[in-house]
Amino acid sequence: MMKITHAIIPTAGFGTRMLPLSKAVPKELLPLGNRPSIHYVIDEAIKAGIKTIILVNHAQKSAIENYFDINSELDTQLRSKSKDELADSLNFLPDDVRVISVRQGKPLGLGHAVLQGRAVVGDNPFAVLLPDVVLNPYETDYATQNLAFMMSEFEKTGRSQILVDPVATADIEKYGIAKLENAQTLEKSSENKSFAVTGFVEKPKPENAPSNLAVVGRYVFDSAIFDYLAKTAPSVGGEIQLTDAIDALIGSRGVDVVTMTGESFDAGDMASYMRAFVYFAERQLQV
Repeated sequence: MMKITHAIIPTAGFGTRMLPLSKAVPKELLPLGNRPSIHYVIDEAIKAGIKTIILVNHAQKSAIENYFDINSELDTQLRSKSKDELADSLNFLPDDVRVISVRQGKPLGLGHAVLQGRAVVGDNPFAVLLPDVVLNPYETDYATQNLAFMMSEFEKTGRSQILVDPVATADIEKYGIAKLENAQTLEKSSENKSFAVTGFVEKPKPENAPSNLAVVGRYVFDSAIFDYLAKTAPSVGGEIQLTDAIDALIGSRGVDVVTMTGESFDAGDMASYMRAFVYFAERQLQV
């Protein structure tokens, strides 16, 4: 199978759950400790082996693009003051990694956002990382677990991969829940495990849920999903849903879910973000 070197990160949303913080500052640039949340997402992608990162962005959020660019004036000023180490830390992207920005001109949903990356990805398999979801870098190894494991599984099997995590019964109706070949409740594991999935149920009542496995926000796709996204009719609200294309992909090629190791944080929800900020700040202050 083709090696996965491309990743799409949808960043065009306005982050209404994070207002008023996100009114002037993109939610992806809000800090977790001493770095913006998207820094950890990019770091995860790079350590998993991604070389081309496509930001699907909005015209009013160019600050995200600027964060990954080189500020020559600032770099020169820091080095003139013998702050070379600090200057080097700001230019953290490896030489063989490029960040490309494309625009999502209309707010037509996650599926539409992913489709905007097709011009760059082409016929290559690719990953999708939702920037609201930050996987704990202190509990997991970005180079071997979760996204990296999913990429490895795809390269072995050719089947698209979706990351899931067991959630408490009371939280099931907050998420998209995986439907496995056999309904089951799984415990949290310290190892990534892969299972065939037959579909997803969006925010079911706990008593009707086919499992306790909630979609986390990491995907690895065969490029065939672009064709399904292009054919997907808008749903209620005029949005093109990624889940509709995933259902089509399950029917034609098969899809697996991978259970997550470690902890994730929702950096796009105010309460969860504040808890995450405290956690990251405390970890960094211990160093």
